[in-house]
Amino acid sequence: MTPLATLTLPAGPFTVHRARADDVPAIVGLLRDDDIGAGRETADAAAYAAAFAALDADPRQLLLVVRDDVGLAATMQVTFIPGLSRGGALRAQLEAVRVAPRLRGAGLGTAFLAWVLAECRRRGAVLVQLTTDERRTDARRFYGRAGFVASHVGMKLELA
Repeated sequence: MTPLATLTLPAGPFTVHRARADDVPAIVGLLRDDDIGAGRETADAAAYAAAFAALDADPRQLLLVVRDDVGLAATMQVTFIPGLSRGGALRAQLEAVRVAPRLRGAGLGTAFLAWVLAECRRRGAVLVQLTTDERRTDARRFYGRAGFVASHVGMKLELA
């Protein structure tokens, strides 16, 4: 499959791709790779396969992976949300942003996020939003360095 982009960093070349079904186990591995994720991800492969199929079929969803010569290096889900506010603006929601532990601090997250933000602009989004758990202090610092501002109070209600 042809990459969407190549990110060239001192740690090596990385390629950005739309995720494939065979990427799902590695993506889930990244989602589980900390105390927060380990407590909320499951072992139900069928649920992840069904979720991937729904994401892959929806043109407003962009489930991305970054690969290097070792394997899966990073992942992110981007959802494009049409809306009436802001003059009918398109916004993008970033979710499940993860970089493999072996590559944290190597600049991959910064390069990947920069590419995603450019892609959001290219697709016409005028606002990019995300939430991150309050306990993820490193993630909050990372997003602040990228220009994100904690301008709103996020609220969630678990239904299950």
